[in-house]
Parts: sequence; structure tokens; C-alpha cells
Amino acid sequence: MSLNSFGHLFRVTTWGESHGPALGATIDGCPPGVPVEPADLQRWLDRRKPGQSKYTTQRREADAVEILSGVYEGRSTGTPIQLMIRNTDQRSKDYGDIAEKFRPGHADITYWQKYGIRDPRGGGRSSARETAARVAAGGVARAALNMLLPDVKITGYMVQMGPHPIDRTRIDLAEIDRNPFWTPDAQAVELWAGYLDALRKSGDSVGAVIEVAASGLPAGLGAPVYGKLDTDLAAACMSINAVKAVEIGDGMAAAALTGSENADEISMGPDGPIYSSNHAGGILGGISTGQDVVVRFAVKPTSSILTPRKTITKSGEATEIITKGRHDPCVGIRAVPVGEAMVACVLLDHVLLHRGQVGDAGGRIG
Repeated sequence: MSLNSFGHLFRVTTWGESHGPALGATIDGCPPGVPVEPADLQRWLDRRKPGQSKYTTQRREADAVEILSGVYEGRSTGTPIQLMIRNTDQRSKDYGDIAEKFRPGHADITYWQKYGIRDPRGGGRSSARETAARVAAGGVARAALNMLLPDVKITGYMVQMGPHPIDRTRIDLAEIDRNPFWTPDAQAVELWAGYLDALRKSGDSVGAVIEVAASGLPAGLGAPVYGKLDTDLAAACMSINAVKAVEIGDGMAAAALTGSENADEISMGPDGPIYSSNHAGGILGGISTGQDVVVRFAVKPTSSILTPRKTITKSGEATEIITKGRHDPCVGIRAVPVGEAMVACVLLDHVLLHRGQVGDAGGRIG
């Protein structure tokens, strides 16, 4: 299986399976001198790890990250950084009944059709467990961004669960860490809790929409044709397990606007251009404007559910399937730190690309 890497200069390769002994990431291209300690990465993994509330899978994993190479005395050396996270709470027997069946909505059937082999124990590489490695790599990217551009801040949050969106007039970013759904709308928590409880008890699941905003970025990141910043952000977020759609700025809603409504008017401020709005999501022509970069992605419902579904076996026989085990009733909850990590990796990659190609040659205004 090829294509397990992403990024240009800051390049991440993930490895390992859901029920293997360990998983992890190899990072190539991290600048030297970046402060990197296991505790710095663990803070992000702790936000993603399972078993933290009744609304996520009850698999118990410490997700303790180990740094095997590329760091000396707490700083990156510029050589490849190898990160490892051991799996300690696998229950592979839960998947014995599905070894010959395909779960509807899951990658089981396409993996079999492509490779002629699959790992039914939690889905192998197609499991959301793989995203732990991305979050660890994202921790390194955040540390490098903090060294190069200390004003950059990346914040992810859930803006919709199933058919229930937040009320954007009530957004308070301080609320995000105060509830199990990572939402900035405190009043949405009670509604979502009751809704998800009912689904969980019925053996069903639901999807979600996650938004990630990055502030403090300079103008000029990205390239206008095949190296668009939004192209790489969309690809990175689309690669997250169970993601089925990605938007930048207003996204699909922009199609309903007129040109006069959609254009973000520009005026001159004391420190440079000021935009009247941010329909473009901080990116014009594939290049950052200096406004907040806003990415939104939709996560489908978890495919492993206790509700019986019709399917077929490897031999083509009709059957039914119920997926036992420990699964997220809304996998979108734990997708929040994963989205942040992918955005961090892409932004750092484009910062390094910009420094290497352009440096300080950009045009001045005012």
C-alpha cells in the first residue's frame, strides 16, 4: 500500500494499524532547533484519545507518544523525527464475526477489491485510530509554527451534530474546552447530549461538521495554480477518516451569493489592508490574505453500529451484519483535534515553501 505520506517540505508519513502493536509517524523536513518534548505533543493527543466521555468509544488507550529520533536535548536536530504510539487496549475478538462480511459504509469492501487482503481487526489502516499519528505530527508542526510565527493560533470546534447546527450569534471560544463536544455554543451542549444519548442507546451513530480557524498568518502563503493553500488544506482534511466534504470560507454557500455580496471589500488600515468580511476564508487565488483561514469539513456517521444492516460475504452471499465492539456514536467529536493537526501541518509546510521560494520579496502596500 503506497501513498501514506503528505506534505512538500514538511513531510509526514504515518504507519501502523488499529490493532497492531503500535502506530506512529515519521516526519521529514522539520527545521532544526524547534523545542519538542513528549509532553508538548501529549497535550494534543490527550484531546483526541478515546474513552474520555460516554460520547466516544470506550476503548482505553493512553496514546502515550514516544520520540525515537530527530530530537536531542529537547530540540529538533533537522533529521527525521520518528514518533511512536503503542496500542495497549485492542480487543480483536470483537471483529471475529465480520472477517467474512463487509460493513456497509466502511472501507472493508473497497480494500478487499483493491488489495485482495484486509485487516478486519478494527479496520487496520482505514481505522480512525490512524489519526493519533497525525495529531502527534501536528504537535510538532505547532511547535515549529510557534517558533517561526508565534502569533499563529489554530482553533477547531464542532459547529453541527447531525441536523443540529450551533447558533453562531452565541459563539464563545472560551466554551470549547468546557464541554465534551468541543463546541463554542454552550446552549447546544444540552441538545446534542440528549440527541446523542438516544442514538447511542439505540445502537446508531451520527455525523458532524467541524470548523478550524487559523489566525495570525501572514499574507502570501500558497501559490496560484497547483500549489494553492486551499488545495492542500482541502486535500489534508479530506484525507481524514470519514470526511466526505470540505469547505473554505463560505464554501458551498458562496454559490447562493451575488458578486457584490461575496466580494470582501478592502480598505487601508494603520498596519496594512483591512477586509470588510471574510467570505473567502482568508485565501484569494490560492494565497493567504492575512485574514483568518477558515476550513470546514463534514464527517459521516460511524459505520460500525449495532443496528442490523444488509450486506454480503466475500463469496457474494446475502447476509446481515451487526458490528460489536467499542465505537464512537459520533466520530466527529474526536475529529476536532485531528482537523487542527492537519491544518497545522499544511500551514507549516507552506510557511517553509514560502521562505524557500520568495523570502522577503513580496510587494509592499502603503
